[in-house]
Order: sequence, then structure tokens, then C-alpha cells
Amino acid sequence: MSSWTERYAASLMNTFGPPKLALVRGEGAHVWDADGREYVDFLGGIAVNTLGHAHPALVEALSGQVATLGHVSNFFTTPAQVELAERLRELLVPDAEAREGARVFFCSTGAEANEAALKLSRLTGRTRVVAMEDAFHGRTMGSLSLTAKAAYREPFEPLPGHVTWVPFGDVDALRAAVDHETAAVVLEPLQGEAGVNVAPTDYLRAAREITASAGALLWFDEVQSGMGRTGSWLASHPSGVVPDLVTLAKGLGGGMPIGALVGLGRAATMFDPGQHGTTFGGNPLSCATALAVLRTIEDEGLLGRAAVVGDRLRAGLGADDRVVETRGVGVLVGLTLAEAKGPDVVAAAQDAGWIVNATSPERIRLAPPLVVTDDDVAGLLAAWPGILDAAGVAHPGEQP
Repeated sequence: MSSWTERYAASLMNTFGPPKLALVRGEGAHVWDADGREYVDFLGGIAVNTLGHAHPALVEALSGQVATLGHVSNFFTTPAQVELAERLRELLVPDAEAREGARVFFCSTGAEANEAALKLSRLTGRTRVVAMEDAFHGRTMGSLSLTAKAAYREPFEPLPGHVTWVPFGDVDALRAAVDHETAAVVLEPLQGEAGVNVAPTDYLRAAREITASAGALLWFDEVQSGMGRTGSWLASHPSGVVPDLVTLAKGLGGGMPIGALVGLGRAATMFDPGQHGTTFGGNPLSCATALAVLRTIEDEGLLGRAAVVGDRLRAGLGADDRVVETRGVGVLVGLTLAEAKGPDVVAAAQDAGWIVNATSPERIRLAPPLVVTDDDVAGLLAAWPGILDAAGVAHPGEQP
């Protein structure tokens, strides 16, 4: 077989459909395919490649760690594991008193982090969970049980759970759904897979009050929105709301697989030895890389840069009247098109050398690396009208 896509189809399960490209190399926000063609990646591995590709800090951290210890099992610990847990407590829990009671569980993916949080919620003695419409929490049976989209769920039902969904951002609906049988309320402060929907600050505060009153856990899924992507370490930080559980992954490892469940207060000590575990969680390779990601975000001022770049992208891309709405915070950007031609826009962008994503026929998502350059941003803004033209997206009022 001559092509990578043919070889892929012959050897891998058809869980993702045909791959759009076979990528062989990357540098910063740029990637190259097997034919040598260059693209600028404004999807960032779906919010994973925080520092882009081949960042010197990641190369050094990973190379240095693999030369000493690669894996040791959870019968033991390593300095990288302990240091990363300490660093996450410092960065994610601004309140000093709450930080003292915070503890971290490491795993390998966001779905696994959410699975751990769901399992922990059962230790309240309750089984009901309230989740949000349009939410996405993962593909494992437990995390899928929290995910509202019928197309993801229905082939695998019945799923675990006593899960109630309420409209995202609707305080009255949330208040009506939560009672003294509720174990937890789970929500994304910024829904990525739904096309980048931002929770109002007053909604997060109301969720904290409602859960506290009912004795339920408040759980923020920051798998996609955390680790600096929104210009804060967590998307929820500007609200000042302190949850009981936070789940992380994606950008934490900058490309290495790592997830984390952070528990605060009573949620930090609910697991006892033997009640949960994972083979690769907290392995030294992923932890050393994650530490390098956190250091680099601080050293290079990437929190502030995320906010500036995100504002520039939303303003520039939204200036075309074929974009009827822009959403998001920092470099998690959602665009609503005037026509349901999202897949056509993705294809046209790729043809022009840009990688973006459609979360629905009407919505485009961008999640570039935090290190995306000013020239990369300017290039996309300049190319954008031509991409929409090539995709056949008409200006409002134009005749088809």
C-alpha cells in the first residue's frame, strides 16, 4: 500500500474515520505532513499542545527524565510526582487555607480523571449526579454517562448512573434539580466540545451556593479549559469560586498523556488505599514534562499572552460578517457561522495550510498553542476571508 491513509485503514480500528493528514514533524505551532507540506495548527491537538511542538523545555525535561527513570509503579513515588502535586496545589488553589487541604490524584487522561471523580462522588453515600446539557466529559462508561449527546451515549446504554441534565447556565433549573440525594454537580466552566460556551460568573457562584446547601460536591471539569488556556490557570479562577473537585488533563502535559483529579476539603480525603488506582498515573515522564509546561507558562508570561491572542483572534475573525457570533476566553475560541458549512470551512482551511475544527455544522473551534506567534495570528486573519470564500459561505443578504 502506498499511502499512510490506506495503511491506517488496513491496520487501525475505525473509531475516528479516515485521518485528515499523516503528520511527521512539528515546531511551535507549525506541523508538516508526510508529503512535506506545512500547516499552522490552530487546534493544538485539541487544546493539548500548550507549548506547541518540540519546545526546548519539553525536549530537555523528557530527555532528562527518561535517562534516569521512565516508570516505577505506584508502590513508589518519584520527585517529579511529588513536585508536580505540590505545584498544582500552589497554582490552582489561591486560597491558602483551602490549599492546605487539597490533594491530587494522577492518571493518564481527562476521561480517567472524570471517572475518578465520579467514583469518588459515590463515597458521599449518594448516587445522583446533575450534569449539563451540551456537556462532554469523556468516552469511558462512567464519564460517558455524564455526557449529554445522544449519539455518543445511545449505542452503549444502559450506562451507569442516576444522571439528570439541566440547561447550561440556567440557575433556576440547577436549583430545582439539586436536592439532598445529589452526590455532585459537574460542569465545565467553559464547554469546549459544544462550540465554546462560557458559564457566566454568577452561574458558577450560584452552583457553589446550591451544592453547599444540599451537601453535594461541586465538580469543575477543566480538562479542556485549564492550564492557562483562558489566561488564568483555571477558567473558573476569575469567579473566585472554590469547587470540591477539579479534573485536568490535555494542556497539563503539553503532549504527554497525563490527567489529574484535585480534591479540596472533604473531597481530598475520601479515597482510602485500595479504593482507586491506575498503572501509569503520576509516572515520572509525564510529571517531569508537566512541570516543564508549568514553569514555561510562568517564565514566558503565557497567561497574559493567551488573553491578548484570544482577544485578537475573536475580534479579527469576527470582523467578517459571515461570522455571526464569537465566544470564548483566552485561546479557546468559538465562532458561529452564518451558514452551516463548518466541515467545508475546515477543509478549505486545511487546503490553505491552516488547521481548525468544526464542533457542529455552524460552529468552528480554535485552540492554538499558547506559544502561537503574532505572525501566525496575522496570517490566519489575512487568510480567513479567502477560507470562507473557498468554503462557499455567503455574506448575509447575498443570493446563493
